[in-house]
Amino acid sequence: QVQLVESGGGLVQTGGSLRLSCAASGRTFSMYAVGWFRQAPGEEREFVATISRSGVNTNYAVFVEGRFTISRDNIKNTVYLQMNSLKPEDTASYFCAARESFLSQSSLWRSESEYSNWGQGTQVTVSS
Repeated sequence: QVQLVESGGGLVQTGGSLRLSCAASGRTFSMYAVGWFRQAPGEEREFVATISRSGVNTNYAVFVEGRFTISRDNIKNTVYLQMNSLKPEDTASYFCAARESFLSQSSLWRSESEYSNWGQGTQVTVSS
């Protein structure tokens, strides 16, 4: 098990940028794949991006490709989500999640049901 804490959310204008961080506790964080999800008011939580435990493999939702970049620093036990060219429709609470990936350095998961460890979320608001 790992504990996750998100930070970096805030209010930004359309076209602006934010970098979210997901800090994890535990010495085995490098054995976990991580995903970012978001949930807007009244909407279902949706997948945003995921990164393999090695950091080599990534995958994105279509609506953020080319604008968001997920990365990780396993020395610092932190995963980042760099968000550029933000749009009002990106407004949501953003959550990071982690799952064990002991058998594969490259596996990715897009479904929230695959993740067993979740942070509390950080709010991102993009004004028009």
